[in-house]
Amino acid sequence: FDGLGQQVFVDDRAQANGQHPFDQPQYQGATVLVVNGNFGCGSSREHAPQAIARWGIQGIVGESFAEIFFGNCLAMGLPCVTADSETVKQLQTSLHQNPEIPMTLDLEEMQVYCGELQASVFMEDGPRNMLLTGTWDTCGQLVAQVEAIRATAARLPYMDWGVVS
Repeated sequence: FDGLGQQVFVDDRAQANGQHPFDQPQYQGATVLVVNGNFGCGSSREHAPQAIARWGIQGIVGESFAEIFFGNCLAMGLPCVTADSETVKQLQTSLHQNPEIPMTLDLEEMQVYCGELQASVFMEDGPRNMLLTGTWDTCGQLVAQVEAIRATAARLPYMDWGVVS
């Protein structure tokens, strides 16, 4: 996935002729992306969230997310929270008026802070708890538990593939 960050939204950015927010200097260094409805639709492969994260985005606030995109973001620890359309519009307006305004996404309190604006955001308890406890990384969890997995596999008769009776 190396180098994907520079390819994020490459088609949209080309069509915008330098006017895409990712190409404008005032938005460089942003860590929270604010999006509209059904974000990620058509971008279900792992490459889309990888490119976004490798650009430097650490969280996404949106009206809604495509299900597969959301799952791929969760699998790599990139939080996607929802907010009502009015909140999203207020965030986008605030960022447009003052691109360098500090923005923070608080998963513990389920709040987004953007300058003077504070608003509630939503994420189902399961994914939220996975992000808060670090259990979103299923591969990492498997590697950390390899000895327990081997011990369990050794006790299961159907896991002895080398022996045919």
